[in-house]
Amino acid sequence: MKLTKAQQALLDGSKGETMAKVVKTLVMYGEAFGAKRMVPVTSNYGHTVISYGLSAMKPVNALFQELIDAGLTEGQKFTADPRPLDKNVPSSLLEDIVFKKIMYSQQNLMEKQLEQLGIIDDDAYTCTCYVDQMDNRPKQGDILSWAESSAVVYANSVLGARCNRNSGIIELMGSVAGFVPEFGLLTDAGRKADWVIEVKCENKPEAQLLGSAIGMKVMEDVPYVKGMEKWLGNELDEDACSYLKDFGAATASNGAVGLYHIEGLTPEAKQQGEKLIKKNAKVYVIDDAELERVQQNYPIIWKDVNARPELCFVGCPHMTLKQMEDWADDLERELRKNGLDRVTVPTVFTASPAVIKELNKTIYAYKLKSYGIIVSYICPLMYMNNPLCKKKAVITCSNKLRTYTSARFYKESEILEIITRKEAK
Repeated sequence: MKLTKAQQALLDGSKGETMAKVVKTLVMYGEAFGAKRMVPVTSNYGHTVISYGLSAMKPVNALFQELIDAGLTEGQKFTADPRPLDKNVPSSLLEDIVFKKIMYSQQNLMEKQLEQLGIIDDDAYTCTCYVDQMDNRPKQGDILSWAESSAVVYANSVLGARCNRNSGIIELMGSVAGFVPEFGLLTDAGRKADWVIEVKCENKPEAQLLGSAIGMKVMEDVPYVKGMEKWLGNELDEDACSYLKDFGAATASNGAVGLYHIEGLTPEAKQQGEKLIKKNAKVYVIDDAELERVQQNYPIIWKDVNARPELCFVGCPHMTLKQMEDWADDLERELRKNGLDRVTVPTVFTASPAVIKELNKTIYAYKLKSYGIIVSYICPLMYMNNPLCKKKAVITCSNKLRTYTSARFYKESEILEIITRKEAK
């Protein structure tokens, strides 16, 4: 790899041994993927992801402390993935003991270290750092040092920024150094599409289900998706962005997609069209029958497959303000139709702290509370990592949560029907 004089000086120890190790790590990372040079990080903020507070993460705590002790705390500020705990989310006494004493015993230390390393503020914990309320929305062409699969795929695809699927540690190294190795999705060639996805559904496909089907088919490749204009239009309005947020999260978790193009909609697809498609691109046709096949093949790992749902999570990745408002309207309609005042399954909506603050300024916060909905900032996946919680019959419309936990997937319309259904006597 060819380094600039300034980068070589850092590698040689001009700013100390710890910074030299940071740069060496980035060099080794880049060389493993054939990078020829480093490029400056140009976004305002980074975004990191780690398994917060886990006792098994003590080596990470030690690494963070080494950076802090070396004074490497003046790098790029950043947001971070959601916290794992919220007293308002239903849990038993035994589950709480496991959460606090065993699983997330290092939570306070981890947050203190993140504060020292440059997390923006106490509200900066979310997987949707790019929503308007969070002020971490990079511009097209920005070079990022981000982690978190759903955030990276959104930034690459919907915003047209450039970022590889980094680990939380590599992300932090890039933020500290101010540059990252150039390879993969940072290059023009790496952003070309390996697949053409032809969507031929009669009805608007469920975002999480369509993303799942594509992710499992293309894995880490780049898909160019056709046939979505009748549902998403040609402008990235609020509804389209919310749809693509959930769609992208499913492609990234059910596969390993870091970038997708939507014909006539996402920035590069609008600007370059089919020039983005490689000559020998493969084709995958998706219709309603294919999506039904995909959903029917999801494993159900509940001990009792007919168990009554004990808990429902909506918001993985975190919901937007508009999504919560739309859900509130749908709940009002269905509850009224069924002669009910409140949901019949304990239900948690998750969103960023900043979005929740905006929600609380509206009538929708009152509505959701009156319907029995718990609004929380946590990461549902972190909650479900508790081995005791894994035994619960948890339902979700998140394909990411389904993939990584024992939660059972249903479409949004199915979730709405289940949680507003009258209980059998």
